[in-house]
Amino acid sequence: MSEPQTPVLVRVARKRVEALDICGLDLVAEPGHTLPAFSAGAHIDVHLADGLVRQYSLCNPSGSPSHYQIAVLRDAASRGGSRAVHDAVREGSTLHISTPKNHFPLACDAAHHLLLAGGIGITPLLAMAEQLTRDGASFELHHASRTRERTAFVEHMATAPFARQVHHHFDDGDAAQKLDIAALLRQAAPGTHLYTCGPQGFMDAVLGTARAQGWPEERLHFEFFGAAPVDTSGDGSFELEIASTGRVIVVQPEQTALAALQAAGLDIPMSCEQGVCGTCLTGLKAGVPDHRDHYLTPEEKADNSQFLPCCSRACSARLVLDL
Repeated sequence: MSEPQTPVLVRVARKRVEALDICGLDLVAEPGHTLPAFSAGAHIDVHLADGLVRQYSLCNPSGSPSHYQIAVLRDAASRGGSRAVHDAVREGSTLHISTPKNHFPLACDAAHHLLLAGGIGITPLLAMAEQLTRDGASFELHHASRTRERTAFVEHMATAPFARQVHHHFDDGDAAQKLDIAALLRQAAPGTHLYTCGPQGFMDAVLGTARAQGWPEERLHFEFFGAAPVDTSGDGSFELEIASTGRVIVVQPEQTALAALQAAGLDIPMSCEQGVCGTCLTGLKAGVPDHRDHYLTPEEKADNSQFLPCCSRACSARLVLDL
């Protein structure tokens, strides 16, 4: 199990409106703290009031930065995180953040990179576009959003060195400019790698179309930043066995496996609690899990050797965890 890392204390040096209902924050290190280098596609955990922890992608150029830049959408279905950032975090506020984590890296050997963003999902792809431009790599970026006024970084992308590679698709625009996912993926050059981030419906459409067209899984790269609610009314209890000790822990119907493990005194790293970030990923030695995450690939889920206890449950009566 990885050792917990010391949070970094940062100050909000600048807060601004990036688009309608989207704010941008520039975060700088407070004295005694430093901002570690990061790679394009990375995100940080931001610790907010009342114990809330939320993940936000870094959207400024990667490397060894003087600041971290994030952008946050005010979500009407927010569990509290986006409201806290919009309403309570101000210029001069201090926050604890994690060091950057990257579960969404660029494939450096790809012949071509196709970046598809839905709404606020532009944030990690913007950093990717910056990196690919510096590397002289072949890529194109498509950004689908509801309206121009709700599109973050539209002015920045219009004047960026990669402006010619950017294509905007607005839901309220004419039909000719709307994103045709199937056609775009069908026309992609051989060896293209696909990267997508955005709302779940958008990503399901992109990945579902790619898989239906026969894109190999190793050329599909994605990061969910939230999960749709899951119907838990039919959930029952099941058991978790700790392989190293033989201890058995019962997970109640109203409990997550992660909550049961923590209540039993096991220190399991966790962050999103929605099955999107992979922080709590746990090895599985036996049993059949009910995978409800958006982190593992279909092949990894079929292998049944890993399990995300923050959201997934069991199809079998017991799961034996590699703990």
